[in-house]
This record gives sequence, C-alpha cells and structure tokens, in this order.
Amino acid sequence: MRKKRAKKRILLPDPKFGNTTVTRFVNNLMLDGKKSTAFKVFYNALNSIAEKIQDEEALVVFQKALENVMPHVEVRSRRIGGATFQIPMQIRPARKVSMAMSWMIKFARKRNEKSMAEKLAYEILAAYKEEGASIKKKTEVHRMAE
Repeated sequence: MRKKRAKKRILLPDPKFGNTTVTRFVNNLMLDGKKSTAFKVFYNALNSIAEKIQDEEALVVFQKALENVMPHVEVRSRRIGGATFQIPMQIRPARKVSMAMSWMIKFARKRNEKSMAEKLAYEILAAYKEEGASIKKKTEVHRMAE
C-alpha cells in the first residue's frame, strides 16, 4: 500500500436506543442522504416487531437476527502460480457485521410487503427465527467455504 490506512470514523449512537450498531444499520439503509427517513423506517420496523413479539424487546430481536445472519468464513480468490484457487478464510468482525447488514437490507428491499418498514420488519423476524433469504445467503457462503 502506498498510502497509510484510512482512519476508522467514530459513529454517534442513535437518539432512541443509544446504540452505534443501529446507527451503522441506518447508514446502510439510507438512500440519497435521507437519514431521518431511514431512521423513521427503522424505528417503524422495530415498533411492528414489538407488536408481533411481546416476550422480547425489539432491539434484542434485531441484534439476535443480525447475529444469526453473520457469516464466519468466506472464500477468497488466491492466485498461486498460474491458477486461481478459492481459499476459505476467517472473516474479521467488522466485515461480518457489514455483510450481515447489507444482506438483510438487500433482501428486505426485494420482499413483497407494502412499505419498507414492513419489509424490514419481516426480514428481521425471519432472520431472528433463522429462516428467510438472508439466512439462506449465509448458508450458501458457508457451503462454498466447505
């Protein structure tokens, strides 16, 4: 590398829960710099999760869903001699979280519910119950690594 490594930016905790993971998720969810809209969508999704699951707090459900989606290994292309090999490697913690978040948001956008808040709520619930498209993606990545 010619230049020095970029500094990690410090994220401010979100206003409602005081959690930096929520802020990071909302930053990934945001389109066209509309952060307040992204926060509204996320909080509405958590409210509908809270209505559906009374026995646990919505933020705990979200964090558990995120943990369920996080992959542990992935394949990386490695060039040895003239051939390229797919080599399974451990994923660093920050990348695990970012992959899980992007998968959840990507598959939430593809769902068929009416609003984005509903789509996100159903995707989080599916990930919490260890089913749905984002969990399928995780198992696919793990299977490739095996």
